[in-house]
Amino acid sequence: MKWQGRRGSGNIEDRRGQGGGGLRIGGAGGLGLLAIVLVGYFLGVDLTPLLNGADTGPSVQTQGELTDQDRQVGDFVSVVLADTEEVWTQIFQGLGRSYTPTTLVLYSQITPSSCGTASGATGPFYCPEDKKVYLDTDFFATLSRQLGAQGDFAAAYVVAHEVGHHVQDELGILSKVNAVRAQSSEAQSNALSVRVELQADCFSGVWARHAQEQFGSLDEGDIAEAMNAASRIGDDTLQRNAGRHPMPDSFTHGTSEQRQRWFAEGFRSGDVGACDTFSASDL
Repeated sequence: MKWQGRRGSGNIEDRRGQGGGGLRIGGAGGLGLLAIVLVGYFLGVDLTPLLNGADTGPSVQTQGELTDQDRQVGDFVSVVLADTEEVWTQIFQGLGRSYTPTTLVLYSQITPSSCGTASGATGPFYCPEDKKVYLDTDFFATLSRQLGAQGDFAAAYVVAHEVGHHVQDELGILSKVNAVRAQSSEAQSNALSVRVELQADCFSGVWARHAQEQFGSLDEGDIAEAMNAASRIGDDTLQRNAGRHPMPDSFTHGTSEQRQRWFAEGFRSGDVGACDTFSASDL
């Protein structure tokens, strides 16, 4: 992705280096505990309670200056966020609406949010209560090294997906779906969650298409990086990698194939209307 030297967003709240507690994965059963946390990364659920009683080592406190790599990651995220702002502002204008950008919070290890405590185990998420995206930038290393989704556009896809949830919020989709989920069974709620997440994947594909058309920012192989990332974080793949048999009723984000297909549909069409996962009979 061509991002160096380009405009960054002013809607970044950088809390890194301000101190905070963290969970150290170590001691007996470390690999199993890591698998649990990795599942939490992508399910958007804090799974650290499952670690209670295990030998996870002491909590650590960090505070200090950002490294050059930290600053580079922050600059990268800022440029990606700026691209989403320009793309979605233009798309909303075409819909006869105005777009209010989200704020993206960069943090390290742990930080408060209006939706509860954000930690490394929750992974990137969007909080509709304060309309902010939360991202522990160490997540990108996990994405690349632990899950095999390398490349800067794999990371850009993650940011665009979370911004996609903000777009859903701006369009009034999230509030309507969450109201229905609150009155649904667990299985029904999970099924609706899958449709929400696949639509955010589709929106990230729409963004990628428009980013290429507006800025020419995509390099050869970027879409393949995003598709690979989508494959690596499907519910079925994550459950298998955690040593579990995939259980569709427990899926909250969709299978690897579904996540790839909806991102590809968004990129192919470049059209928000093509992302109506709620009317689709076949996901």
